[in-house]
Amino acid sequence: MSLTLVNPSAWAQEDDFADTRNKIEMAMQGATRTPAETARDEIERKPIETLEFFGFREDMRVLELVPGAGWYTKILAPSLRGSGKLYVAIGTDNVAERVLNQPGFDEVEVLALPEGMTLRDLAAFEFDVNELDLVLTFRNLHNMNSQSRAHLNDAVFNSLRSGGLYGVIDHTRRHLEPDNRDNGRRLDPVLVIKEIQAAGFELVDFSDLHASVADNLTLEVGHEYVTGRTDRFTLLFRKP
Repeated sequence: MSLTLVNPSAWAQEDDFADTRNKIEMAMQGATRTPAETARDEIERKPIETLEFFGFREDMRVLELVPGAGWYTKILAPSLRGSGKLYVAIGTDNVAERVLNQPGFDEVEVLALPEGMTLRDLAAFEFDVNELDLVLTFRNLHNMNSQSRAHLNDAVFNSLRSGGLYGVIDHTRRHLEPDNRDNGRRLDPVLVIKEIQAAGFELVDFSDLHASVADNLTLEVGHEYVTGRTDRFTLLFRKP
């Protein structure tokens, strides 16, 4: 396995981030966001810095995986509206019922998985879209076994254009630590890099945006001492 980083100039957009930043900041003030959601902006999730690191721009075609209750969807969709396009896929029932029926989210497109397939048990499949610019997954890969992650990474690779980007954040597990009761929702970042590279991706960069020295990697991520403050790895990959 090679951890050599590709030259950032190979993926970075030439345009300035200022316009995109303005749209993200406006989206962060959106009426659909709850006080509990906005409270997580600066300390825990840092959406502006995170999306800038991932190369996000307002005119991109973007796929968000496993959107959950829509924390990021509420930022991504308004930022892309009118210039780009947001797709969501896998585990979309909640966001479809609670967010996508709200004003301003009518341009978001839900991509359905093949019938009977779930996040935890993915067979080989393809997303019904291609030539995407960016695919994002926020703390979801840990919910899958290695085979399901392999099928997902292959599908992501095939959905992206050449030069397209894949941004990943998840809870950190200690390197080479075997499974135990407390680390089931953590992943070894070296393993994740290896798996995604096996799908054909190049590792572009990593960030300490979501690193946390307060998390010694021994507690379950929902434990009261670390919930919302876990150490998380932030990785960016590129399709050659």
